[in-house]
Amino acid sequence: MKWFCISFVAAVVLSVDGSGTCPAAEPFQPNRGPDHDRIEVRCGKLTLLLRKDSQWTPGRFDYQGKAMTTEASAYGTVFQVPDVGFIGTRHLENEPEPLTSLSFFVDGKEVAQPGKKIEAQKSFRFVRESRIRQFRLKCEWELREDRIFETATVEAVEGGDLEYIYHFMHAWKPSVTAYLAGVDGEGIVDRGDLRDTDGERKFVINRAVDWAAVYEPDSGQFAVSRLLSEPEEGKSTSKIWKVPNAYRKYYLTCLSKSSVPAGYSGTWKMVTAFGACQETGWEGKATVVAEELQTNH
Repeated sequence: MKWFCISFVAAVVLSVDGSGTCPAAEPFQPNRGPDHDRIEVRCGKLTLLLRKDSQWTPGRFDYQGKAMTTEASAYGTVFQVPDVGFIGTRHLENEPEPLTSLSFFVDGKEVAQPGKKIEAQKSFRFVRESRIRQFRLKCEWELREDRIFETATVEAVEGGDLEYIYHFMHAWKPSVTAYLAGVDGEGIVDRGDLRDTDGERKFVINRAVDWAAVYEPDSGQFAVSRLLSEPEEGKSTSKIWKVPNAYRKYYLTCLSKSSVPAGYSGTWKMVTAFGACQETGWEGKATVVAEELQTNH
């Protein structure tokens, strides 16, 4: 299938110099956004770090002042394009992901020039729109009621093939020790230990589930992520990638091995909630939260 390429103003073109070698490309710089390296957002019990160097995507989630995720990773959406590779959050090695719009809303009001620190009383919402080849991508994060709501919408300007897309990356700290996954009507369908006992990288879950949870013992806290909605086409699967000393990273993979037609539009929604308890009782409490999120979101 013929791919359609966008001309990126912010991209750096390599040329051959007089020595016959290609000089190194300059790092890609975000083409929109505030003139800050980082923005820290506080809303209720949640803290969200936003980073310029990852094209204004999240850089860390904290609950009750304790980090639940690592900064040494990426959050957002990534496309795997046949014969090209990854394009999207922090994957600028093949092509950039230029932003087309960026908006910040604090307690329902748009903030044109956000500062390095944002204090929200009720809600914080952040919307970024970008272009990945012939696809428009709109990603939205909202903090409210001590929960993180995430929405990703993909639109195809022209048709094209995809290996897959993954949304809602959550790079949980490498100290996370355990996970759960559940399906409505079936209960817990997968659980396991995530400690670094074998020193191996591996994926766990690897199936369609309605929710997934992890426990982080340093903070004595857990997190539960529930898929709220997804398109009928290309049903998703959930994965947690266990990488020793790096992270326990959640992915929602969708549109695998797909030929996406022109005019396609699909939206995925997820909510993440948190709780605190001793490790011995975390499974029961996380399951209760997962059930609450089904009807109370």
